[in-house]
Amino acid sequence: MKTIAVLSRKGGAGKTTVSVSLALAARQAGLKVVVADVDPLHSASEVLGRRAEASSLLFETTAAKLFIVQEVCAKNRCDLLIVDTPTAPEGDVILAVNAADLCLAVARPTSLDLAAVKESVALVRRMRSNGLVVLNQCPPARSGIESPFVQRAREALQAAGAPTAQAMLRSRAAYQHAFAQQQGVTEWDPGSDAAVDVLKLLAEVSDLLLLPTAHENMGAPSRIAA
Repeated sequence: MKTIAVLSRKGGAGKTTVSVSLALAARQAGLKVVVADVDPLHSASEVLGRRAEASSLLFETTAAKLFIVQEVCAKNRCDLLIVDTPTAPEGDVILAVNAADLCLAVARPTSLDLAAVKESVALVRRMRSNGLVVLNQCPPARSGIESPFVQRAREALQAAGAPTAQAMLRSRAAYQHAFAQQQGVTEWDPGSDAAVDVLKLLAEVSDLLLLPTAHENMGAPSRIAA
């Protein structure tokens, strides 16, 4: 079993969007997935808590109990545990980082978010864990050309030596529509651009963690940007 901790030290970056979207897409791809919602706001639970399979998909818990959740998931032969972390306190974030095989630090392509995500990257490095920055709420590319915001964000992350996912999640209304129906975008509209974005990120993460997921069901895997 693999554990992913989804981090953001700044509210509004979209870590719950990443957590829930990845979890439901991985479940569609055939993985046995559990989401541990350790954020006191319980936003992930708002989406997942009313699903028919919520009792086996969702744990509302605390960071201090993550090791127990991991034991239960491993005993039940889960493939993937995704931890939706709180923005604070740092002690809880550290517990999630220590429990994870991979940390996804989520940021929008703004100067304030980039400053915050660099703190997350520094924390992950300090804990000697594996990490990857995921850019979220990015403006859609136009005629194949990325927005200057995205270009500058990637350049800043590269200059900071922060490994960054090639896959990005764009700013799309599909997430709000899907979550309102307690679904992921890959369920709500499998052919949407939002679903394609999520599947690219899932393929990239699966490749890194060697998850037992058929890539043909998710699209070709991406690689970490240099």
